[in-house]
Amino acid sequence: MFKNLFVTQPIKAMPSVIDGVASSASVAGEVTLKRALTAKHLVMLGIGAIIGAGIFVLTGQAAAEHAGPAVVLSFVFAGIACAFAGLCYAEFSSMLPVSGSAYSYSYATLGEVVAWFIGWMLILEYLFAASTVAVGWSGYVNSLLQSIGELAHMNLALPPELSSAPLTVVNGAIHTTGALINLPAVLIIGAISWLCYVGITQSASVNAVIVAIKLVVILLFIGFSLQFVNTANWVPFIPPSDGHGHYGWEGVFRGASIVFFSYIGFDAVSTAAQEAKNPQRDMPIGILGSLVICTVLYIIVSAVMTGIAPYATLGTPHPVVTALESHAFPSWFKILIEIGAIAGLSSVILVMLMGQPRIFYAMAKDGLMPPLLGRVHPKHQTPYMGQIIVGIIAAVLAGLLPINVLGDLVSMGTLLAFATVCVGVLVLRRTRPDLKRPFRVPAAPLICVLGALSCFGLFLIAFKDNWLWMSCWIILGMVVYFGYGYRHSKLRVRS
Repeated sequence: MFKNLFVTQPIKAMPSVIDGVASSASVAGEVTLKRALTAKHLVMLGIGAIIGAGIFVLTGQAAAEHAGPAVVLSFVFAGIACAFAGLCYAEFSSMLPVSGSAYSYSYATLGEVVAWFIGWMLILEYLFAASTVAVGWSGYVNSLLQSIGELAHMNLALPPELSSAPLTVVNGAIHTTGALINLPAVLIIGAISWLCYVGITQSASVNAVIVAIKLVVILLFIGFSLQFVNTANWVPFIPPSDGHGHYGWEGVFRGASIVFFSYIGFDAVSTAAQEAKNPQRDMPIGILGSLVICTVLYIIVSAVMTGIAPYATLGTPHPVVTALESHAFPSWFKILIEIGAIAGLSSVILVMLMGQPRIFYAMAKDGLMPPLLGRVHPKHQTPYMGQIIVGIIAAVLAGLLPINVLGDLVSMGTLLAFATVCVGVLVLRRTRPDLKRPFRVPAAPLICVLGALSCFGLFLIAFKDNWLWMSCWIILGMVVYFGYGYRHSKLRVRS
């Protein structure tokens, strides 16, 4: 049985795909995912997934509670870890353009039980991240309604009973808050789930518009705020440590494990590989292009935020707006920033809700998940049953839980997936050197080892504070695997 746990998916060279047409046809009559995405679409999907909660929410919290002005270094360290992983994702996605992302790569290199484990971790990244970001989206929507109401001398904000979570977690115990439901969070999950159900082309087009809006707003924020930067706010750049991950170099690295959430999503580009017109060429462009653009923006914005306001004041749910309120910015500019934040968070939710059903789709095709999750809509060519189920679960989580409950768990699951992909590239270089690799990781032994170590190191830093919840999630995943996946694996049946 132990040997069977590590059985690997056979790999054969994937057919070249140009302009949506593969050199070898799929099974006659089989409904497949639609190839409609170009390199531009993929870069925009990556930016849409990455720029969101990190730049509009977590930057301030990491600065105020852990790193101070050195949150800039936290973004640099997290970005370096992602760059290593991004190179590895680029090699895999160009060589194996399938929708399963790190799950499929692990199945081909490290075995079934590892693939299941990574697939289970990706649920944290995509499904729970969508719910977490939806809660942040709700907070900015309510802030926008309040700002508009102030201009009109009216109270347009939703009452707390309908705009906040009825449950929270304090010291590991679940408590009620007196609220009924976070209604805006539920509504945005429902609306975006419907968009993803309708089709990949429509989803990508809407995402491109949203990304354009938030990039313009971010650039305006940088341009308008530079005149108010006070370099005295950057002194001391690394505040003296007071222990427990607060400030000092320990705080910088703890901040890196937190702002890593800001980078979650660039790998979601790889889940669209089966819907890319020319995946061998365009997947590396989409992954690495979006990662570079977003890293530069993160570093600039975090430097500007801590320059225009003392870092200790930024630990709010909307730190960008908090920083603006410390100066005489006009009301319309604050509203514009809130609109940009809403757009940014919307695109993150969209890409996350696109990614999770495609992970389920790949797992269902392998027999590790029920076949219901592998059904493709005959008209829209989307994994529609998985989309419906993911939408319902995400809406329930977003409606009931606050934003801080699952944030670290989301980052931890993603870090394990990234580390596994880095290891997988080295394994496949040794076991299958004959495979065609349109993109190759440069200096692979060094890059892959550094990528795995940096991602696993950030995981351990966060694990110290969340070992109980993470352990429970892993145990639940193993129960599901041995209860269903192991017995229904198509690979084991064939072998």
